Amino acid sequence: MPDITLTTLVLLCLAAAAAGWIDAVVGGGGLLLLPALLLGLPHVPAAHVLGTNKAVAIVGTTGAAVTYVRRAPVQVATAVRIGLTALAGSMAGAFFAAGISSDVLRPVIMVVLLAVAAFVLARPAFGAAAGDGTDRKVTRARLVTAIVLVGGGIGFYDGLFGPGTGTFLVLALTAVLHLDLVTASATAKIVNVCTNAGALAMFAYQGSVLWQAAALMAAFNLAGGLIGARMALRKGSGFVRGVLLVVVFSLVAKLGFDQWTA
Repeated sequence: MPDITLTTLVLLCLAAAAAGWIDAVVGGGGLLLLPALLLGLPHVPAAHVLGTNKAVAIVGTTGAAVTYVRRAPVQVATAVRIGLTALAGSMAGAFFAAGISSDVLRPVIMVVLLAVAAFVLARPAFGAAAGDGTDRKVTRARLVTAIVLVGGGIGFYDGLFGPGTGTFLVLALTAVLHLDLVTASATAKIVNVCTNAGALAMFAYQGSVLWQAAALMAAFNLAGGLIGARMALRKGSGFVRGVLLVVVFSLVAKLGFDQWTA
């Protein structure tokens, strides 16, 4: 494990907690956690940053998923079927991620961040409750589309890069399966656990995880995820929109500065 100052470790733990909270409410905690790891560990290979990110994120995502399943209307069987495909996709993505450098990763993350910000700005109602979608019939065609495109496609992306996966899952599940936001968030958490598990297994096999740092950060990520899931169920996720935009634009500015001066 590389030398990490106490200040850096504290900041990374706080970022992990905030990422867990954001991920549980609207998805996309990786938009905060992965850039924070890149900034805090600038001399660590990109594969190790990605692997450590997965080791942290899977803990908070699992905690949020359990909370949602207990309290929100979610079809676990459907989520697991999508998740198994996503697991395979994420393992494939993680396999190819081993050869990616931080110099390539930063511009890609910036593009993803800007795309998410543009969507949130274009959709002022993003995060608003859309009613209970548990009685809406899911056709076989929609289910197959969700399994192949949502599971396989976003799963591959999650293993390859990762940031924004939760948000993309929520949006895709809402569009493809016509779920309301809370149900989509709950379903996305189960799928996201699978993608994280697949990617983490590959990174661990390749020895690309900083386990000691990940263990401490994971505890904070879990706390943030549990709090975020409970807040989403109680208050809805619309209030997170402003926070998400501030975080996204701040990270874009920082990553852009680092890329420009590299």
